[in-house]
Amino acid sequence: MPNLNEPVLKEMREEAATTRRVLERVPDSKLTWKPHPKSITLGQLAYHIALIATGIPRILDSDHFDLPPTAFTFVQPKDTAEILAMFNDGVRTGEAFVTGLTDQKWNATWHMSAQGKQIIARPRGEMVRQLMMSHLYHHRGQLCVYLRLLDVPVPSVYGPSADESPFV
Repeated sequence: MPNLNEPVLKEMREEAATTRRVLERVPDSKLTWKPHPKSITLGQLAYHIALIATGIPRILDSDHFDLPPTAFTFVQPKDTAEILAMFNDGVRTGEAFVTGLTDQKWNATWHMSAQGKQIIARPRGEMVRQLMMSHLYHHRGQLCVYLRLLDVPVPSVYGPSADESPFV
C-alpha cells in the first residue's frame, strides 16, 4: 500500500519544473519593479516563491508553530541566480521532508498560532497541500501576471500562454 505522501511527491516534482521555467524568466534588470505601490517587488515575489518549499519543514516539522511577527517580511534578492539557487535548495529540502513523513505524522494534527491565539489546527498532510502546493500556485500565478505586465514572454504552465505552446 502506498504512503499518503506519494501523490504529493509526484505533484511536487512535476510542478517544480514548471515553477523553475517561470522563475528563469525573471529579468535581473526588473527585480525592484512593482505593479502597484501596495505590491511587493518582482524580486521579492520570485524569492518568496523560491522560499516556500524550504520553509515547509521548518514550519510543519513540529506539532505547533508560532507565527513570528516578522513572518511577512520579504527579501529583495540581488539577482535571478540567487532566486534559482534558493528554489533548487528548497525543492530538495521540501521533497526530503515530505518523503520522510510517515502516514502517522501525515495525519497528526498540526497547530499554528500567532501571539498566543490559535489560527489553525488541521492534519499535517492538509497543511503540506495548502502551505506548500496551493500557496506556490497562487504566487506563481501572480508572478506570471508581473511578467506579462513587463512584456516578458510568459511560459506555458498548464497549457499554452500567449507566448508559448507545449502543443506545437
